[in-house]
Parts: sequence; structure tokens; C-alpha cells
Amino acid sequence: MDEILWQPSNPEDTLLARFMRELPHRPKTYEELWEWSTDDLAGFWQAVWDFTGVIASVPPERPVGAVGMPGTEWFPGARLNYAENLLRRRDDTPAVINAAEGRDTEVISWADLVRRVARVEANLKALGVEVGDRVAGIVPNNVEALVAMLATSAIGAIWSSCSPDFGPLGIIDRFGQIQPKVLITADGYRYNGRTFHLEEPVRAVVERLEGLERLVVIDFAGLGLDVDAPTMTWEDLETGEATEPEFEQLPFDHPLFIMYSSGTTGPPKSIVHGAGGTLLKHLSEHQLHSDIRPGDVAFWFTTCGWMMWNWLVSALASQATLVLYDGSPSFPDLTVLWQLAEDAGITHFGTSPKFLQACANAGIVPKDIVDLAKLRWLGSTGMPLNPKQFDWVYENVKPDVQLASVSGGTDIIGCFALGVPILPVRRGQLQARGLGMAVESWDDEGNPQIGQKGELVCTKPFPSMPVSFWNDPDGSRYRAAYFEAFPGVWTHGDFIEIRPHGGVIIYGRSDTTLNPSGVRIGTAEIYRAIEPMPEIDDSIVVGHQTEDDVEVILCVQLADGYVLDDDLRRRIRDRIRSETSPRHVPKRIFAVTDIPYTISGKKVEKAVMKVLAGEPVTNRDALKNPESLDQYAQLLK
Repeated sequence: MDEILWQPSNPEDTLLARFMRELPHRPKTYEELWEWSTDDLAGFWQAVWDFTGVIASVPPERPVGAVGMPGTEWFPGARLNYAENLLRRRDDTPAVINAAEGRDTEVISWADLVRRVARVEANLKALGVEVGDRVAGIVPNNVEALVAMLATSAIGAIWSSCSPDFGPLGIIDRFGQIQPKVLITADGYRYNGRTFHLEEPVRAVVERLEGLERLVVIDFAGLGLDVDAPTMTWEDLETGEATEPEFEQLPFDHPLFIMYSSGTTGPPKSIVHGAGGTLLKHLSEHQLHSDIRPGDVAFWFTTCGWMMWNWLVSALASQATLVLYDGSPSFPDLTVLWQLAEDAGITHFGTSPKFLQACANAGIVPKDIVDLAKLRWLGSTGMPLNPKQFDWVYENVKPDVQLASVSGGTDIIGCFALGVPILPVRRGQLQARGLGMAVESWDDEGNPQIGQKGELVCTKPFPSMPVSFWNDPDGSRYRAAYFEAFPGVWTHGDFIEIRPHGGVIIYGRSDTTLNPSGVRIGTAEIYRAIEPMPEIDDSIVVGHQTEDDVEVILCVQLADGYVLDDDLRRRIRDRIRSETSPRHVPKRIFAVTDIPYTISGKKVEKAVMKVLAGEPVTNRDALKNPESLDQYAQLLK
């Protein structure tokens, strides 16, 4: 079970080994280091601050002030700017390699990136954007999104983005909560050989966004937008004489990003992440866990609606070159990203189990078709990477590569468990718990356990915990999201096993949040999309874990006179896709005669999820109609 597939050849040459040597107590093993990092949180995070060279105009009074879970005060008194920490260089070496389906690849130097940020920042200020304002983007993963985010954070405004494949309902559910002053959008995007126009969804969003003062349109697909709103082009936003950004100096926990993570009721949670916590967490994960150094070339296949985009772009703070790619990972075929790895000289390649499985199913052998000499780290997240996929990587990609399966989430804008460059890679396992992360596996009574599947909890605070939820003045929604199961302890909603040697196995969600291809979405979004359909009286949607992914399964109770035929299935899928996003579209749709509810009137998604997985439901007495579960047991047989 704990078979070793890879050993580091020169562990003493890693940044992590250097970090350990520079500590006064010089821990000899990763386990010793992890124990110290979770016992002495103040000492560890101060050491990360010093080692990674955080830029601050005013140093902190101390690493930790008031302590709470939640509510810990990190680095009180410090004044810094996130964008300033990312834009550390001014030379002509590459900062960004900008690639997209159907577009020529562009290389942007550090000097040019800084100039572009300076001009966009100056023009956003001219539009009235100030500290604390929100700037939102419906943007492809391209350099314009990066420049917009850096300019926004330089001002001290708050950036929030979603990918352009979201429908109007999905966008309004998010941006409608935060009321952006400026909305930046592409005119369209390309995916899988097709071009998609964004005029209709943008028009619907603009009509419903209160407080919007300016729409900025990026000519990404050559389609243009005709929308009734005060509009300017991206080219106009990037004009001017400014050459150096003005970096507003702000407290450590000043809001930087608003991210979205959905539950089972209501709109998605609007999670506010602070500048300092995001920066410090990413610096530790990039340098200590991933060994990212100046001149490395980092890539992750992601959209701007997934936290891995935020994680990737922070690698600029470690002076790495970013590779941004927008488009399909399989167009014109599944070799496109592997070819990009060769062409860009990627050292750190991030992907998903779904993509690796697709390559395996198609018989792709990357090592035979491209030169991956520079690749030394391969990251994977979104869902558990199964043991056979570990085998496939080492047989078909590269035998000498650190395969770093990582697990965390939007909620912490980072990882609970991830790679460690001085440890072996074991088949089917994440290498270790993250430094500074007091992660444990708990049984139902709250007892920590080793070698047993349990709830993933974190028993101590960490800097990248959310600053707050938007529009949650008393913090009640925040506490309910993570601290209801075990007060004072973060409960994440994943099943985890910690192996005796320190490795980690992730088993998927322990709650009802959907997680297809690693993108967390809420069932409420799907319910709202199909509620207006007269054919459907009621419905229930759950995630079903398979070997390759999490399948979204929708069960509908039909109104009298309707049958679930292929046409109705198509119309249901089309409506969900157009109102939310392609990721929300169910893999399977079944007709059922009854939807299970608790006695108090709540849909019991967790019970249906267990039945579909062949697991027993122990709380049937709490159901108003427990007999309804019997038909669900037959759906996947």
C-alpha cells in the first residue's frame, strides 16, 4: 500500500532543505519540521516571511497577535501590497508566456508587465476605483486578466473573477453580491475549435448589477459587444504614460480576492481572502513544497474561476515565469498541453486526474512525442489521483519527476496536503500534510486517528483562512460553514486518511458539495436553474464518485403528463448550461417518483449520495418518506 515510486535524487539542494538548515534548531526530518511548524505557528510563519523575502514598507510588530479559531490576528502592524511582492523584477527576461487556443503565443517581459500594470492602474484610478472597491472580470486565462488583477490589487481594490463559460445566472449569483464598480469582460472565447460570443450573457449581467459604473471590453475573439452600459475598450484602459505602479501600503489582512464556493442552499458563499495570508501561504507552497525558484517556468491548466489560477499567478512572487493557457486541453488533440510544456520549457506542470486519464485512455505517451527534459514537478488536483494514474505518469510521462497530488480548496486558497521535495512519492498518496497546517483525520466523536478514514480537520489557525464572508457582518455564516461540526476546529468536508509514515490519502467529499473535475459547485445553483421548467415538480442533485471523476447526477420528479425522454434531458442540460456553466451539467438524469425529505422539510442529498455509493443510511428515522430511498438504490445498477 505504501509502495515508493520516486525518490528525490538531490534533496539537500532543495529550497526546503536550505530552509531547514537556516532554522536555529535545524530539524533533521520533514516530520520534525512539520511538528515544529504546527506547534510554534508564530515562529514558523515568521521564518517563512524572512526566508521568502516578503516586501513590506512597515515590518510587523510580531507574527501573531490575538489568537482565535477563527479570528487570529496575523502580522499586526505590517503594511504591504500583494502586487508589489509579485512584481519584483524590472528586466527583459520573460515574466509571462501567453498562449490560447486560436491565438499566437506572446512573451511578456517583466519590464513590459510592470508597465502594463502601471497604465491599467492609472486608468482604473481615473475611473474612480479606490481602496476597497471591487473590480470583477469575466475573463479568459490570459495576460489581460493577470494585468487587471495586479492593477486592482496595487490600488488596494478587491479582485473577483469567473470564467467566461459561466451563464448569466452563475455570474449574477457571484458578482451580484459584491457590486463591482468596474466589470472587465472578454467579447468571447474559443474552446474546442468553436468561438463563443459573450454579448447575451454580458448584457443580462449588466442589466442586473447594481452600482456598476464602467464596462471594459477585451477584444479576445474579434466579435465585439453591443451592451447598453458606459463602455471602454481594454486598449483604452492600457494607454497612458505611466511606467511604474503605485503600490498602496495596506494591513496584512486587507481584502485581496473574493472567491466563491457553493453549498446546498442560497447563492455561492463569497469568501474574502486577505493579501498577506494569500501571499505567505502561496510563497510557502511554491518555494518550500514545490521548489519553485527564480527562472522556473510554472503552468497550471485552469480557468480564472478556479482558485488554481490565483495559486498559479502568485508564483511571480518567487520570480518564476508564468505560462497562461486558455482553451481546450484536447484541441486539436490531447498533445496540445504536452507540446506547450516542451515549447515553453515548463518546469512545473499542473493538471488534473481527468486530463491524465483522458491521455491514458487515448494511448498518449508524452515522453515519446515531446521533450520534457526541463520538467521536474507534475502537480495534480481537483479530485483524488488514483494509484493506476501514479503508475501511468511514471511509465509514460517521466520516471524522474516529483508527482505532487495536492488537496485544499477555494476556502483556504491553498492546500492542506501536498508535495514535499525531500520525501518519496508513494503510490496513490499525497506526500504529506502542509507545513503550518495542523491537519488531522477525526472520527465522528472528534478523536484523531492514524490509518483510518475520517473527517479532514485543521485544529489550529493558519494565515490563509478567509478574512470574512462578504455581507456577513457578524461572521455567523463563516462560522457555520467551517466550525459547526466541531467548534473551534476547521472541518473541511473531505474524507482523509493519514498513513503512519505521514502520507495522506484523500477519498473525496464528506458533504454534499459537488466537485466535478475539482470545481466546487453548489446544488442550489442547479435547482434555481431548473425551477422555472413546468415539466419538473421537484428534483435532487448529488455527486457520485467514480474512478475517473465526480459525476453530477440529477433526479427529477416530473409533473403530470410528462416523460423523461431524450428531448427533455437535452432541454434540462441546455438550460443548466446556459444559466450556470458547463461544469454544472449533470452527467446522468433519472426520473424518480419521490424526493426524500427530512421531517423538518429539508432535501436529504447526503442520503441519496450514500445510497448511490452502496453505503448504508443510518438516519432513516429522520426522514419523512424513507421508503423513497429504495428506488435510488436501483438507478446505477
